[in-house]
Amino acid sequence: MEAFYIIFTGSLIAVSCGLLGAYLILRKMAMLGDAISHAVLPGIVLAFLISGSRDNLIMLIGAAAMGVLTTVIIELLHHKARLQEDASIGVTFTWLFAIGVILVSSFAGQVELDQECVLYGEIAYVPLDPVFLASGKAIGPRAMWITGGLLLIILISLKLGYKALFLTTFNTDYALALGISASFWHYAFMSLVSLTTVISFESVGAILVVALLITPPAAAYLLTNRLKTMLGLTALFGILSSVGGYYLALMINGSIAGAMATFAGFIFAVCFLYSLVVKRRKLSKPEPLI
Repeated sequence: MEAFYIIFTGSLIAVSCGLLGAYLILRKMAMLGDAISHAVLPGIVLAFLISGSRDNLIMLIGAAAMGVLTTVIIELLHHKARLQEDASIGVTFTWLFAIGVILVSSFAGQVELDQECVLYGEIAYVPLDPVFLASGKAIGPRAMWITGGLLLIILISLKLGYKALFLTTFNTDYALALGISASFWHYAFMSLVSLTTVISFESVGAILVVALLITPPAAAYLLTNRLKTMLGLTALFGILSSVGGYYLALMINGSIAGAMATFAGFIFAVCFLYSLVVKRRKLSKPEPLI
C-alpha cells in the first residue's frame, strides 16, 4: 500500500505541476518554478520568526506569500526596469534565496530549519504522515489529500480560464481588444504556480517539483502544436514518470524523487529522438510541383 501512496501522490504532483508548466513553457517562463522554489525560503523563515510556530499552515502561508512576491518583483524588473525576463528571474531568485540562507544561518538556534531539508524533500516519507478519521481509521497520507485538492483547484481554474489563458499566452493584444485583462490573468496564473510549487515541494522537495514542472510539458511540446493535446500528453508523461521512477528507484536502491526526475528525462530524450526522426522524414519528402 505504501508503494501505491507514493506513486499516486507523485502522479498528482506531476499532473498539477505539468499542466501549469505547459503554460510556463509557452509563455517562455520555464524557470519561474525554479525561482519560486528557491525564493520561498525567506518566507518560511520569516513565518516562523513572526509566529513562533512550525505549524505547516503557517509555513505554507509564509512561503506562498513570498512566492507571489517573487512573481511581482520579476514582473516589475521586466516591465519597469526593461530587464530581460530570464535576467529578471535570475536576479530575483538568487537574491531572495541568499536572504533565506542568511536568515537560516543567523537564527539557526531559533528557526531549527535546514535549507537542504527545504530543497531535498523525499517522497518516500509521504506514507508516514496519514490522516485519521474521528473513528481512528487511517484514510491515506496527508500529502495525497492536499495534492489531490490542489489538482482539483488547478483543473477547475484551467477549465474556467482556458480561453483567457489561451489568448493571453499566444496573443496579448488580441486578448486586450476583446476586453480580457492580461494583467489579471497573468498574476492569477502566477499565484497558482506559486501555490502549486510551495504545496508540492513540501512533500517531494524543490528539485523534483522543478523537474515535473518543466520536463513532461517540454517533452509534450516536441510532439504537438495543439494546446489541448499538449496538456493531455503532459499529464500522461507525468504519471509515467512517477510510476517508472518509483520502480527505477527500487531497481537501483536509490532516491525515489531522483529516480522520478531521471525517468522524466528519459521520456524527454525519447520524445526528442522521435521528433528528430519525424522532422527528417518531412524534410526528405519532395515538395509537390505547382
